Amino acid sequence: MALRSPTQLEPTQSAAGSQDYIFNDRQLSAWARQTQEALALMTNTMKNVEKPFSGILPHELAPKFSEVNLDQPLGSNEAALDELKDLYLRDAVWFHHPKYVAHLNCPVVLPSLLAEQIMAAVNSSVDTWDQSAGGTLIEQKVIDWTLGRIGLPASSDGIFTSGGTQSNLMAMLLARDSWCAAHHPGHLIKHRGLPQDAAKWRVFTSKLSHFSIQKSMAILGLGYDAVIPVDCDEHYRMDARLLEQEIQQCLHEGLIPIAIVATSGTTDFGSIDPLQDISKLCRHYGLWMHVDAAYGCGLLVSENHRQRLSGIEKADSVTVDYHKSFFQTVSCGAFFVREKQNLSHVTHHADYLNPLSAQQEGTPNLVNKSIQTTRRFDALKMWLTLRIMGPAALGDAFDSIIALTQAAHQLLKVHPAIEVLHAPELTTQIFRYVPRQGMNETLVDDINANIRKALFRSGNAVIAGTKVNGRQYLKFTFLNPTTTAADIEDVIALIVHYGRELVRDSALNAANQ
Repeated sequence: MALRSPTQLEPTQSAAGSQDYIFNDRQLSAWARQTQEALALMTNTMKNVEKPFSGILPHELAPKFSEVNLDQPLGSNEAALDELKDLYLRDAVWFHHPKYVAHLNCPVVLPSLLAEQIMAAVNSSVDTWDQSAGGTLIEQKVIDWTLGRIGLPASSDGIFTSGGTQSNLMAMLLARDSWCAAHHPGHLIKHRGLPQDAAKWRVFTSKLSHFSIQKSMAILGLGYDAVIPVDCDEHYRMDARLLEQEIQQCLHEGLIPIAIVATSGTTDFGSIDPLQDISKLCRHYGLWMHVDAAYGCGLLVSENHRQRLSGIEKADSVTVDYHKSFFQTVSCGAFFVREKQNLSHVTHHADYLNPLSAQQEGTPNLVNKSIQTTRRFDALKMWLTLRIMGPAALGDAFDSIIALTQAAHQLLKVHPAIEVLHAPELTTQIFRYVPRQGMNETLVDDINANIRKALFRSGNAVIAGTKVNGRQYLKFTFLNPTTTAADIEDVIALIVHYGRELVRDSALNAANQ
């Protein structure tokens, strides 16, 4: 039997139907309708958000998902959005709520949401010029603006990333490969792998630095042991004197220091390492200086506190997360390097994508300086934010949160049942509930751990927890300029309420034993 040619085949109903879902100029009305449906869903949902979380537990929500068969479509936007409301929105954790004070999650500014709508519709990939055109130039313009804010020289450059973890990985990769190129001429790691002495290479960072530094060193083949953690001073900043002692000890042991990672805004304390002192040590010992400012980058637009980042302009590389203190949607980060030629360590030319000839012709293919290939046009979010709001408005918002954190510190400090661990440097505050002096420390730990769980279960507020020197603490992380002192007072009252309940329950349990 003769086979019909492809041109003779009639499209099936499912094939024809699939074309109805492709976004193009023939589907603009459908796109507008579904956009309005999504807008109505979000408007109605957010109008009814009374607390930052529903309090649902994983085992309570999971059974709903076991009933979902992804091989059977629901057939309409309405049905799918109703399902989404039930499975996701009803129990979402709402970062915009003023009593969400847990992690480094921010409410987002409206221009960022506007950008998301546009970038999703166009769907540019900013890896090469022929996939993004003006998107490439918009990203470069935002990169150059940020470089200016940091204070890096004209020789510098950068690239948007998925966030701080990727940026820190790039920093450690460039530090590793640049050191190797300088000390092993002709030995390029991306061609020949690690040299024999790589097992001796060491990177120094605060004991409070982000875990992505250790993770990066493991990924790069140097291992966790290549990271030397340095003790902090009484302000939870890396102690520069102890840092130099660690460097000298490594040299004495025949090890090879290659880099120092300074943190500008530790996750728990918001502490900023002494950048000026660290830069001097880097120059003296010939080390790469990386500044992880994923959190503290908001100071770049601060009118009142920019000086706290003094010394960042001397860095060899810098991490910035716009999706933290610039109030952008996730993900939106960037990596910056003092000398743009160091980005060649991540360059690989593919004839079908970014041939060497294109670089020689001056075509701006951003993939040449990224460890990603396909990449979202996240720079548009910062572009529209700067063009609509401007940097001063962003800085005012961050400054107001710093002031709010100081107010929270005072409220906690004067409370008789609260023990405050530190004076805040940015927008975090660590403390614990201690109902009476001399209480068993293990019991205090248990009470504080369970305060957080009880509060999360109630959904009335969301706070974080952490451990310091083995002891359990609670943490406020403020990144919402609409949170007020009254909101903080309410959250403190809830903490004390659950603390008292837990103390009473522990006393009853002890009496019944």
